[in-house]
Amino acid sequence: MTDDVRLVRNTSLIVLALVALRLIAAAVTPLTFDEAYYWMWSKHLSGGYYDHPPMVALVIRLGTMLAGDTELGVRLVSILSALPMSFAVYRAAAILFGGTRVAASAVILLNVTLMAAVGTLIVTPDSPLLVASSFLLFGLAKVLETGRGVWWLAVGAVAGAALLSKYTALFFGPAILIWLVSVPKLRHWLVSPWLYLGGLVALALFFPVIHWNADHQWVSFIKQLGRARIEDFRPAFIGELVPTQVAFATPLVFVLGAMGLHALAWRKAGALPARVLVESMFWTIVAYFVWHSLHARVEANWFAPVYPALAIAAAVAAHLARWDGWAARLADFCRRWAAPSGVVMFVALVVQANTGVLSGYRRDATVRSVGVGWRELADGIEQARLRAGATCVLAPDYGTTGWLAFYLPPGTCVAQQTQRIRWVNFPEPTAAELQGPLLFVDEVSPFGLPRSLTDRFARTERITELPRKRGPLTFETYALDLLIEPKGDVLDRTPPPELLP
Repeated sequence: MTDDVRLVRNTSLIVLALVALRLIAAAVTPLTFDEAYYWMWSKHLSGGYYDHPPMVALVIRLGTMLAGDTELGVRLVSILSALPMSFAVYRAAAILFGGTRVAASAVILLNVTLMAAVGTLIVTPDSPLLVASSFLLFGLAKVLETGRGVWWLAVGAVAGAALLSKYTALFFGPAILIWLVSVPKLRHWLVSPWLYLGGLVALALFFPVIHWNADHQWVSFIKQLGRARIEDFRPAFIGELVPTQVAFATPLVFVLGAMGLHALAWRKAGALPARVLVESMFWTIVAYFVWHSLHARVEANWFAPVYPALAIAAAVAAHLARWDGWAARLADFCRRWAAPSGVVMFVALVVQANTGVLSGYRRDATVRSVGVGWRELADGIEQARLRAGATCVLAPDYGTTGWLAFYLPPGTCVAQQTQRIRWVNFPEPTAAELQGPLLFVDEVSPFGLPRSLTDRFARTERITELPRKRGPLTFETYALDLLIEPKGDVLDRTPPPELLP
């Protein structure tokens, strides 16, 4: 067995082990509120939704067809997608930088980041976008390697799949153009029909989203694309970008990635087309998020599409770039310990999210978003609903609505009382279900129920309060209010802010 074959085999075994670890974590970790919301989407597939394109719903639907409406079923296909993602990154790195060691290292470094580990475990639109961005790099590398225009059709198909995942994929277009313009031998593609045929393929795949938006006053486009507009200058958010990405990349991969990006730009590590491709795929999207952070918070997972490029840059720093002195020692240390430290961070995060033991059962950033305690809470809610004879359960926000729908018995009427634009693809609760009495579930508030809700009913009655717990810690208390005798329409149909004059 040659060294290269042995390296590929060992890399494959490592990736399979990491995927197996994520599958175990998926089975024991309750859904986040976003996952429960997207699971509801998967029950009513459509060309688009208020928040995002439909790919995340398709991914979840495929998983639940295989493993049922369970935490593992919701996450199954997303986690398994790390396998084709790893193949794409391996091939892209091997083509661009001509070595098995760089390619294998890129695969491992990507898979040990929390962005890939948690990003495929917790299903969001960024999960399929991460996979699509890996295949986009692979497709562009094949264009470079073969010089065959037909590969632009594959690039277009992948770009279309990326657009079906999240609108952030629009920035792949400028990144590709920067690459073509910056590399003299690639400029001929700008006048080739193959490039534009690839664009048509992407547009055709994206058409269902366009059609859905046209039928719904372009609300999703307005909501998401309007984020680029700066209405107030708040530069404090810029300071959050680097610390969150150090955590999501894991510190040692982050250091290698930064060194690799420097080596590609200033040390000419690799051929010009390869260097420019990795840099443009990374910096184009990063530049937009820096712009966005001037007025609003940038969530850490939004950087997912740059991570395949970052992992390849990190592998270049580890195996291709030449370093001297302290830089060589730093690169060697990071190369040796990046994978073990990434695995330890992932395991610690899963243990903490599920038990809270690492913080002494105190509150932390995971405690609200991950649905720990919701299964027990839902049991209490269902018992209260049956005692009160409530015909439908209402919630004030999409996250609580998603958790209620997932953890209450199948077939239970659950609806969000406000923001009805989120549910335009769903059948409305029936008149009989809304006739009541209804059960309203929300966190306990010192201000009681909102006036906009109580005015819709002749009478309201608080029937109980239930805790949501992680271990011995009660970190939320939910009020259960009975809503009796509706005076008119129960649901608040105020248009979303995007459609208000």
